[in-house]
Formats: sequence, C-alpha cells, structure tokens
Amino acid sequence: MKLSIKTLPQLPKEVVVPNYDRNKLKTKIVHLGFGAFHRAHQAVFTDILAAEHNSDWGYCEVNLIGGEKQIEDLKQQDYLFSICEMAYDNWSTRVVGVAKEALHADIDGIAKILEVITRPEIAIVSITVTEKGYCYLPATASIDTNNTLIKHDIENPTKPKTVPGVIVEALYLRKEKGLKPFTVMSCDNMPENGHVTRNVVLALAKLRDPNLANWIEQNVTFPSTMVDRIVPAVTPETMEKIQKQLGGIEDPAGVAGEPFKQWVIEDNFVNGRPDWQKVGVELVNDVLPYEEMKLRMLNGSHSFLAYLGYLAGYLYIDECMQDPFYVKAARHLMINEQASTLRVKGVDLQAYADSLLDRYRNTGLKHRTWQIAMDGTLKLPQRMLDSVRFHLANNTPFDCLALGIAAWMRYVSGTDDAGKAIEISDPMVDKLKELVANSQDNQERVKSLLLLSHVFGDDLPNNQYFVEQVTKAYLSLRDIGAKQSVEQLAESF
Repeated sequence: MKLSIKTLPQLPKEVVVPNYDRNKLKTKIVHLGFGAFHRAHQAVFTDILAAEHNSDWGYCEVNLIGGEKQIEDLKQQDYLFSICEMAYDNWSTRVVGVAKEALHADIDGIAKILEVITRPEIAIVSITVTEKGYCYLPATASIDTNNTLIKHDIENPTKPKTVPGVIVEALYLRKEKGLKPFTVMSCDNMPENGHVTRNVVLALAKLRDPNLANWIEQNVTFPSTMVDRIVPAVTPETMEKIQKQLGGIEDPAGVAGEPFKQWVIEDNFVNGRPDWQKVGVELVNDVLPYEEMKLRMLNGSHSFLAYLGYLAGYLYIDECMQDPFYVKAARHLMINEQASTLRVKGVDLQAYADSLLDRYRNTGLKHRTWQIAMDGTLKLPQRMLDSVRFHLANNTPFDCLALGIAAWMRYVSGTDDAGKAIEISDPMVDKLKELVANSQDNQERVKSLLLLSHVFGDDLPNNQYFVEQVTKAYLSLRDIGAKQSVEQLAESF
C-alpha cells in the first residue's frame, strides 16, 4: 500500500503530516529538477511555511531528463512524499504536501510544461539540476555552445530540452503575451549560481533574439542562493527504513537527509515570493560570502574526503571520520587552507569547521564517497581551485588542496589503491579516459589532465609551483596510496 491521501490516517502518530488545507494551495512555483535534494530542502521549508503560517504557495514539480519514475510515483501518491531526518539511530519523518502538479518532458510533453510556466500566476521558476544541467563552462561561467543539447535548443527554440532553453522559451512566450516575468532561482551548488544562470539564459536568448535578451535583462531577476543539507542518494536500505518509519506504507518518492538544513537567498524577486524568512530562511543582500564559505569549507572538504576516502577503500564519509588522520587533514584543510580565503563576516569559522566534522560523523547518513566524487570536472573549480589561486597570489601553503586535486587525478585514472576499477561518473568522462589512456602514470598524467582548460583555466597549468605541488602529491598517492599519504600529511601539521 502506497502513501496517499487515503493512507495518511494509517501512518504512525509520530509522523508529521500536512495539517493545512491543500486545496487552498496555488501553483505559483515551477521547480525544475524533482530530485532528492529539492524534496529534502526547498520543499520542506515551503511545507513548514504552509503548516505554520497558512502559506498558499504550491509547486509544479518538473523533470526534463531522467527521473520519469519519480514523477510517476508522485502523481500516483496524490503529490505526497516523505522526508526522514537521520540523526545516527534516531529517525523522524514528515510528509510534505506542497506539490500540486508534476510533469515530465518525455511523458507529458514539453508543450505542457511551457503552458504551465506561462500561466500568469507562476511567480518563480526554481532549479536543482546539478552543475551539468546548466550547460556552462565552469572556468568562464559562460554557456557551452558545443553542448549537444544546447545546439538542439538553438536550432529548435520552441521545443527545448535544456533548463536554459526552457526558461528562454517560457520568457519569450510571457513577453509575447504581455505577462509579468517570473524570477529564476537556482538552488544548485555553484558560486554565484544566480549569476551563472543569468549568463546562460541571456547568452541563449541573444542567439534567438537580441530584443528578447534585452527584455530579460531589464525585467527578470536571478537571485543567488546558498543551500545546505546533506542528502545521500536513496538506497534500497534507505527505502526499507522509510517504509518502516511510515508503519509499512510504501513511499518510492521518499528521501532521507540529515537534521541540519540552511537556506540563504538574495532577496531579489520580481513577482513576489513566499515568506520563507518566517521558517528560518535567511534573506540577504549578498549571498556570495555564504556561498564561498559553504562551497570551500563543506563541499571542498567533502570532495577531499571523497576522493582520498574512495581510493583507500572507504565507501562512506562516516567511515573516513573513523580515521583520525583523515579527520585531522580535513580540519586543517578547512581552517588553514579554506577559511583564510573567505570574505564572510561574523561567522566563527573554527566552530563552523567543527560542526561540519560532527555532521560527517553521523552514522545514520551513509553518504557514499562515490556519490560525492561525481562530476569532478564541474566541482573542482569552486571547491578547490579558486582557493589555490588565492594561496598562489599570497604565497601561502596549500598542501591539503594539492593532495585533494591529485586525489581527483588518481580517481579519474580509474583504479583505487586495491587495484579495483572505478566507475567514473562525469560529463567529461570520455575526454578523461582519453587523457589517462594517452599518458604514463607519473608527472605526465598530471600534465595531461591539466590540459583541461575548462577546469584549470590557462593560469594554473602554467604556474610551475602549482604543477610541482600537485605532481608531488600525485606521486605520493601512486607510490604509497591514499591512506598513508593522508597520514604523512596530517603528521606534518
């Protein structure tokens, strides 16, 4: 028996269920990317706002590519899904009810999605599609016109397949109909995610119609956001626990995440917004300092642990936290190599680092190192390389960052320290395999991977000191493995 309006009364009394009239909700937000993170983050804040403050803001959930089953499950469950908070062995559960509609491009058609987005009452289009969904070049934050899907959208603007293409076409239709525009709000882990979104949308709009691009530039806002909640990929074991929490009721759309959640939003909306500040969301003038803090300290240390942990045989982040040398190295990275690069004010960064380490220790999470290691070509620039540039400019050491970058190079070389093959998940996987296959497993491998200008730019590969430091770390990983390399580095502090 599945979660639905009919089965809500059968749930254990401990489960929090929608206590508001869902019929009064109005679809005012179209969300692109109905993945685990959105369900465990933005949807939860909006659900709490409806429950505690009678908000009438509802969602139309959309997947453009993949995730067909998620959308179908949501439709079959009266648009209800659950979120379990995992704190070690203590779990608590909430049923979220703010989804009003759900669509998939391959099932319902792109025309139906565009029809919904062009309704006058749609005020916000929000996005969680991971970095690769923006079809941009991380080194320059510009649109990738060589992307196959972007090429399609340029040639077929009325039948878009990408997030930028859908937004451009929807704004074009609203402009033609004389409707107010909507706010475009990215909730993905990218520095200045609003700026990146604005760049790709305007670039695509200019290729279609310069007048449209001018209208977007003058009338549409792209607020940046910082989002934080650890939400591991759902596993069969997670599904079993969710079903147990629901008293035997199935919820294939359910997700699980840590208790902690944070959302910081640039308060720049053209057509209204929910009163998210009433439920703990921080509305600010400048999100960038918060973004940098999170991307470098949390995400940067996460990537550091993921690559070095996976190479050493640690499947989960909490396993890395059982190794005192990994803990010491991760803390040194955050305090000594990341915190010093930040512009955020009024935050105790040592306390923040320690709170992150405590979150990583949560044995209930089971956050796979392989999951965090995905899409490294898109993640490295903001998580590690921007900090390296700071240290090079200030002549300060970056030993942990160098080891983290070298660990990514060992990881994409395709074999862990036990000789087991690694399944690389990255939008540039074919290019990575080509570079690895055509280089020897020494300093030549480092120089070969540094040729990825989309990742490293032109400056870092030409900085002799940077190349030397990464090469030294790479050779250490090759010769003595990740575990011992981390131990040696940690003992040098």
